[in-house]
Amino acid sequence: MTERRPAWIHPAFRLIEGEELFGWPELAGLAVPAGGVMRADRPSRVLAALAAADAAGQGLLLARGAADPGGWRPGPGFTVTLESSGTTGTPKRLRHGFDRLRGRLRGVAEEGARWLLTYDPGTFAGLQVMLTAAAAGALLVAVPGAASGGGVAALAEAARRHAVTHVSATPSFWRALLMTPGAADLPLRAVTLGGEAADQPLLDRLAERFPGARLRHIYASTEAGALFAVADGRAGFPAAWLDEAPDGLALRIADGVLEVRSPRAAPGVADAEGWLSTGDLVERRGDRVLFAGRLDGLVNVGGVKVSPEAVERRLLAVGGVADAAVSAVPSPITGHLLTATIVPEPGADAAALRAALRASTADLPPAARPRALTFADHIPLSAAGKKSRKGAA
Repeated sequence: MTERRPAWIHPAFRLIEGEELFGWPELAGLAVPAGGVMRADRPSRVLAALAAADAAGQGLLLARGAADPGGWRPGPGFTVTLESSGTTGTPKRLRHGFDRLRGRLRGVAEEGARWLLTYDPGTFAGLQVMLTAAAAGALLVAVPGAASGGGVAALAEAARRHAVTHVSATPSFWRALLMTPGAADLPLRAVTLGGEAADQPLLDRLAERFPGARLRHIYASTEAGALFAVADGRAGFPAAWLDEAPDGLALRIADGVLEVRSPRAAPGVADAEGWLSTGDLVERRGDRVLFAGRLDGLVNVGGVKVSPEAVERRLLAVGGVADAAVSAVPSPITGHLLTATIVPEPGADAAALRAALRASTADLPPAARPRALTFADHIPLSAAGKKSRKGAA
C-alpha cells in the first residue's frame, strides 16, 4: 500500500467501522491490491484499494459478491468498475473514470460533520457517501454487514451512539428509521434521500421530524452517474429543468420515460447523440415532473399495464400509514394481481385504515387496485436498501 495520502482524502478524515477507528495511517497499512479485483465488503478496504489503485494508475473492480473477475480487464489508467448487482446471475458492470465518479462531490468541510453509511460500500451511492466524507474531512460511521443485511436497527443504534449528523439513505430506509425508537433524537443537520423516488408524505414527515436539517433528494444511477439534487422540499423536480437543467445536464421525456444527457455518465451507455434512457416513468403536472415508477417494473394485469410504485404512492399518502409495499403475484386468470403490505402507524385503527386504503385507490382502473391488503410490522428491504418487487413482470 502506498504511503502517499491521495488528495481526495482530507487529512482530518476518520472512519469508525464497527469497533475500529481508521485514519489515513491505518488505511495505508491495509493489505489491498493496487488495481485488479477487490471485494467491496468493508469501507476501509474499499477506500484503501481506491488509494492504492490511484497511486499505481491501475483500474479497480469493486466486486459486490465473490471477488471473481469473470473476464474483467482493468484497461488503461485509474478507473473504477462497479457492479450493479452481486446477488443473482452475472452482475452488470460499468466502468467510470475516477474524476467522473466524483463529478458532483463538493467536498466542503463542515465542522463536526458525522456521516452514517447506510449503503453497501461497493455501490454507486455508497461510494458517493464515502468519498464525500473523505473529501470533507468528516467522520464516517459504518456497521459492517448492516447495509447489505438490511440492519436498520443496528445502523440506528450506531447513529445514536456516535451522534451522527448527516444521513443519506433510500426512502424505504428512512421510513423504517422513523419507526425505530429514538430516531427523532438524532442531531441531524443533513437528510438526503436517493435510490428511489421520494414521495411528498415522506418528505413532509422528515421535515417535521428534523426541522433543523437540510433536506434534499438526489437522482443518480450507476449508468448515468450523479445527476441532480432537489432541495425545495417537494417531490419530483422542477418542470423548468426540461428546458434548462442544472450541472451540465439535459433532460427530456420520451414516451413517458425520462431521458438524460449527462457529462458524468459511464462510457458507452448513451446513444449516438448522448441520450440515455433512465427507465423511469415520469409525469408532468403543472410546474413539476413527478416519478411514476419504473418501465421495467410495469406488470400486466388482465392486459392492462400497471405500475406498482404508482399505486404504492397512493397508499403511502393515506393518513395512518407508516410504510407500504405493492407487489405483483401470479394469477392463472389475469396473469398477475397486485397485493399490498401495509405498516400502520402506532395506534392506527385497523378497520378505519383498511377503509381509507380502499378509498384511496377507488378511482383507479380495477387492474390497479390491490386485491389483498395485509398488515405487517415492517417491510423487508433488499441489499440496496429498497423494497423487493419479486413477481413483477
